Amino acid sequence: MLGLSFQLYNFDLYLKKAILTNSNKLKIFNDPIYGFIRIPSTLIFNLIEEPYFQRLRRISQMGLSYLVYPGAHHTRFHHALGCMHLMQHAIQVLRFKGIEITKEEEEGLLVAILLHDIGHGPFSHAMENSIAEGISHEEISLLFMKELNHKFNGSLTLAIAIFKGDYHKNFFHQLMSSQLDMDRMDYLKRDSFYTGVAEGSINAERLISMLNVVDNELVVEEKGIYSVEKFLMARRFMYWQVYLHKTGLAAEQLLIRILKRAKELLIQGQRLDCSGPLLYFMENKVDMEGFTAKNLHQFSQLDDSDILSALKQWQHHEDFVLSKLSGMIIHRRLLTIKLKNKPIGPKKMQEQFDKIKKNWGLSDHETTYFVFNGEITNRAYNIDKQNINILRKDGKLKDVAKASDHLNLKTLSKKVTKYYICYPKESV
Repeated sequence: MLGLSFQLYNFDLYLKKAILTNSNKLKIFNDPIYGFIRIPSTLIFNLIEEPYFQRLRRISQMGLSYLVYPGAHHTRFHHALGCMHLMQHAIQVLRFKGIEITKEEEEGLLVAILLHDIGHGPFSHAMENSIAEGISHEEISLLFMKELNHKFNGSLTLAIAIFKGDYHKNFFHQLMSSQLDMDRMDYLKRDSFYTGVAEGSINAERLISMLNVVDNELVVEEKGIYSVEKFLMARRFMYWQVYLHKTGLAAEQLLIRILKRAKELLIQGQRLDCSGPLLYFMENKVDMEGFTAKNLHQFSQLDDSDILSALKQWQHHEDFVLSKLSGMIIHRRLLTIKLKNKPIGPKKMQEQFDKIKKNWGLSDHETTYFVFNGEITNRAYNIDKQNINILRKDGKLKDVAKASDHLNLKTLSKKVTKYYICYPKESV
């Protein structure tokens, strides 16, 4: 009750400030997860208004997961605002506990978390390395932030240092990127809401209220250990039940192969109808060293609509492989996918390969687009990297996996690998 009163008091002060300043830049978003999300400064308002950031409205948060969970149509724009809101809450909590965070550092933290995913391409993780090969979305996010820093006369310098982990207060970077950060808290809470998977829901507010800082490192107070356990279990459920769902995995693999085939056809001199920015990245292999301001501008023009529009046209292309693959996504006639705990035997692979090759009259190379195997791995908690440390009442720190009496927590720190095979359901 006290927490609610405190939030209402802050919100009342915020409204009074908006009235007194008569500023159109003190906007409020109504979020289905947290309620009202306020924009705390003119700089953040102006960054949200930037076309680079507005593009996130057209980037799906969960890639092609909507083919499995129809409600999963939320965007990176939603997620970025949610992360910023949680960061505001975390700053409040840490300040209350005597941790010094200046106004400049607060704005740096909020800008860093707001822009942390600005470098995602169409369908988020589904197409990472398919558009810009060998370049992660974090690297592209940093390029966007540097470009915006130049435009805003160095106002993002501190945010960039925090984003890169170069700032001397290490817990700042941990708040943004660690095994218990604002990013993970928001996407678990948000994705579970939009997919309807209740097992993934977490109490982010409770987790944040238990945060503290010891020796420049982010820790969780001992009474919050059960909330951390719930958080890690929820992450495990969401990965195997949602993010690595076999149907979503099959759809993502199709999308990757569609772009690969399209590039092959372009090399062969065939014509493909698609947007200019998409055509640019298919015709030009851009690596990190060659990612110029021109390339960044081209990338900023790309979103989900470029890919969907291309697929709608390519389903009628004269190339059988490209048209068939594109139609599978558009009409949700996906490949059959089998998930196993052991590697797929070569006999099973060859059997499906020969069947499709013969029935569809394909070459060996063409058949590889329809019959393939692979593996997926997940580890809910990595005990060897950026530990989640529990602050005990005696002042000592202990890793959550060792401090917990939950037997499954140690199991969650082990990498789990599953193997899959994909092949068409029907003959042509």
